[in-house]
Amino acid sequence: MILSLVRAADGVPQLGHGLLDEYLRFVAARARPNTVSAQAFDLKVFFTVVVKEPAEVTTADVLGFIEAQRAPRRGGNVVRLADGEAGLAASTIKRRLASMSGLFGYLNARGLVAANPVPRGLATRRAGRRGVPLIRVPRLLPRVLTAAEAAALLAALRTWRDRAMVELMLLAGLRRCEVLGLALAEVRPGERRVFIAEGKGGSQRIVPVASPFFVSLASYLERERPAESLTDKVFVVLKGAPPRSAAERRRA
Repeated sequence: MILSLVRAADGVPQLGHGLLDEYLRFVAARARPNTVSAQAFDLKVFFTVVVKEPAEVTTADVLGFIEAQRAPRRGGNVVRLADGEAGLAASTIKRRLASMSGLFGYLNARGLVAANPVPRGLATRRAGRRGVPLIRVPRLLPRVLTAAEAAALLAALRTWRDRAMVELMLLAGLRRCEVLGLALAEVRPGERRVFIAEGKGGSQRIVPVASPFFVSLASYLERERPAESLTDKVFVVLKGAPPRSAAERRRA
């Protein structure tokens, strides 16, 4: 089964498979666009590894998929410092399993599969004890930069645009997607604030930002931002187009 991830005229991702596309339309009516894009990519990855029709997938196939996702990506001697793993992060694998569980739950509700082949966990020998999680995700605390580290990071940046973007994350705590999605009309220099119209989960909020960001922003707008750029986004690449998000790069 060969799947091709494309976007339909209504903006909903499609994979070129009837049941999968129906499920993505079902998700699109209930979830944010980023969630739909992530689920479409997860489905494509799964059925690229497990080359079967959805109704033919078994629990053994799901366990084999987990093993394939945990396989080393750049050789067995290259691991992440965060968790010591050589394959994909446990959080990524867990998200992909959640996407698959949602698909098979939908197919089961429609009577197209007898049961959901994605197990919730592994059984234990002790009666009455909760099962062991199928994927154990480590709880990682965010690492806070020291003042010296933050200053060194800013000093290493080559453009006012990059400096302004990093200062939004350092001084206001904005997420990467919020920085990339920031529009010119949402910047309020007189109030020293920015308005986040599309935060995580579609939430909106007004965030105060320290003055150094607005100094960097003014230098970027005056010296670097292409005058012919037609987008309303604050941050653009050299050709005037807004930087692509991680989901957009995957779709490309």
